Parts: sequence; C-alpha cells; structure tokens
Amino acid sequence: QVQLVESGGGLVQAGGSLRLSCAASGMIFSIGFMGWYRQAPGKQRELVAGITTAGSSNYADSVKGRFTISRDNAKRTVYLQMSDLKPGDTAVYYCNVNVHNGSWYSYWGQGTQVTVSS
Repeated sequence: QVQLVESGGGLVQAGGSLRLSCAASGMIFSIGFMGWYRQAPGKQRELVAGITTAGSSNYADSVKGRFTISRDNAKRTVYLQMSDLKPGDTAVYYCNVNVHNGSWYSYWGQGTQVTVSS
C-alpha cells in the first residue's frame, strides 16, 4: 500500500506565494511521473504541472512563469512552488504519483485547498 500526504495549502492574498508538498510512503520500488492537478468548483480536474524522473517538467499555460514543480527522489516528495497567485488559482490541489511496486500504479493525494483572495 502507498500513502500520499499533502501539505502547504491555505488562504493567501493575490500576489502571494504558497508551497505545496506531497510525500509518498509505503511499498515503493521506484517512482515515475509526478504531477499536481487542481479542481475548482464546477470545473474538471486539470493538470497544473508535471515532472519526470529525469527532472523534465511541463506546465499548464495558465501557470507558466509563476509555478515551479520540483522533486526530491530520496525523500519521495514532489513540491509545487506557487508565486504571484491569482484568484483564478483557487482550487483543491491534488498530487498524483506513479509508483512501481511490482506493477505500475497511479496514486492520488487527499487534496489541499488553496484559496486566493483579491
């Protein structure tokens, strides 16, 4: 079994910053792609940023230049540094981690609320 624990969400004013963390634990042989998704009320869940094992990253157009994804493979943790936050960034943020423990499985974090006030 694999557990993902997210932290770092909260309430921030527009222009502010937050850093999200997602730590994986449990039966893990290796970790592949790691990503952050978000879901705002009434909207579909969307990919915000993703990072490969080698460190290559990709971002949604709406967050390019403001968000940075990184990972610490030794700590089995993925981070999302969010800067210049806008009210449109308000959503529940979920981490997604692809884990190999005999087979490849995709796991989701519990979600953390990010609220940006204007």
